[in-house]
Amino acid sequence: MKSAKRHFPKPSVSKQRGVVLVVALVLLAIMAMVGLNAMRSVSMEERMAGHTYDRSLSFQAAEAALREAEIIVGASRPVPTTCDDGICPAPLATAVPRWLDGAFAGWQPATTVVNGGISITPQYIVEYLGNTFECEPGSPATSSDCKRYRITARSNPGGNRSVVMLQSMFATD
Repeated sequence: MKSAKRHFPKPSVSKQRGVVLVVALVLLAIMAMVGLNAMRSVSMEERMAGHTYDRSLSFQAAEAALREAEIIVGASRPVPTTCDDGICPAPLATAVPRWLDGAFAGWQPATTVVNGGISITPQYIVEYLGNTFECEPGSPATSSDCKRYRITARSNPGGNRSVVMLQSMFATD
């Protein structure tokens, strides 16, 4: 039995148009754009995570300074007449708030907060608001001679770092 040979016609060079090359170049261009977009997205997400970490660390430092000042005030219950060691008398009603006044230099440094290679020294100011407040608001048998303090704490890491400012009202008897 003889085997039948099949003859396939050879394509001529003049019939090839380079369509495969064009398709390959288009697909390569599309893949490059998708890759660049993915790199840009990952880069942005990494920056956002870094900013969130930075703000969280600044918040923790400001909160630590706030708690430190509350402990100091709770232990000493000061009645200041001048600003010393971050503890000040009541501000004038017409004055610029101390925490917004760029010329105010009475910020007291608190304990430095360190996390890895980042070190932040937060600051605080305590403002004595007086001793004419109710000790137990809403109670009919309460006295009106309790002291109140406004404590403002800020993290001030400098540079392009996140700055956080917190305030609390602190009551003593």
